[in-house]
Amino acid sequence: MLLSFFYQYHVIFKFLNVLRYPSFRIIMAAFTALLISLFVFPVFIRRMQIFKFGQEIRKDGPQDHYKKQGTPTMGGLLILFSIAISTLIWADLSHAGIWIILLVTLGYGAIGFCDDYWKIKHKNTKGLSGRWKLFWQLIIGLVALSLYACNFESMPFSSELNIPFVAFERFHPELPVWLYLSFALFLLLGTSNAVNLTDGLDGLAIGPVLISCTVFLLLAYAAGTTLADFNIAKYLRIAPVDGAAELSVFCAAVIGAGVGFLWYNAYPALIFMGDVGSLALGGMLAMLAILTKNELLSALLEGAFLIEALSVILQVGSFKLRQKRIFKMAPIHHHFELLGWPEPRIIVRFWIFSSLLALLALASLKLR
Repeated sequence: MLLSFFYQYHVIFKFLNVLRYPSFRIIMAAFTALLISLFVFPVFIRRMQIFKFGQEIRKDGPQDHYKKQGTPTMGGLLILFSIAISTLIWADLSHAGIWIILLVTLGYGAIGFCDDYWKIKHKNTKGLSGRWKLFWQLIIGLVALSLYACNFESMPFSSELNIPFVAFERFHPELPVWLYLSFALFLLLGTSNAVNLTDGLDGLAIGPVLISCTVFLLLAYAAGTTLADFNIAKYLRIAPVDGAAELSVFCAAVIGAGVGFLWYNAYPALIFMGDVGSLALGGMLAMLAILTKNELLSALLEGAFLIEALSVILQVGSFKLRQKRIFKMAPIHHHFELLGWPEPRIIVRFWIFSSLLALLALASLKLR
């Protein structure tokens, strides 16, 4: 918004020239979102306590979780507010990718809000039925991907796949449009629900989200930036994406908002993000992977979420087929709890694991 309104006066006011640099707006987007979340969360937490919007705890979950009953939830609302405000202020709003990713993030957040509100209203952990959640995720995903397929000048559509650890100019298969969109939709639904499953301990989900988003910031900037005739994407031999540097501004807003939330969500948590946050952030990560052409790399980068989702699938499949459980409880972070691991140990080790995967994902830029 600032770029659209004020940059036109940069000839008169020379200092406004800084607005045209994504690097400056990246820093300011993170700083703005961080300030909003840090200073508004205390008021938000008090309001949630007054309205008695507290977390409902599963009766069949680990006993240590019972003490968390009533902890304010739906902190994802403020995360999304911080992201949206910061993005609208600092991003180039003529970029179609910004609107597409905001649609997914806020749309999936709306689904999560309905789920959270239903749980609070009826004082149970069921919320919306899985069918309805999946249905609306599907609808929003189809709308967003249809917009992407419109091939906007500021966000060109591509059904090519960037293969990790393989130079883009050597091999980049181009899928039929229908097949690529089906794959992208699966990625959206899978990642969104995987992050939702991971959000079971204090700070467990937001840590890997921040790590993944930091890597996407670097990938987006590299894919869409040319510095003094130096093409970063060509040098790194990755898929070039016109205008992808603007998505870095959005990533910075997510990082700022997420760090502000983590200040209050760190163990022992003062507030939980709820489904309004986890579904939205999962959808956001998937859309970043799609728009920056890192769909396959996201499986490596977001391996912590993938493992959580696979643990549930394996547990359910094993019980239905063999009437036996593989884990003491799924998702797998509950398995570690029942093994006697303290909650902070599980959380930090998940963060370390996510950091190692992030480093490996970044290493793929040179190992080609």
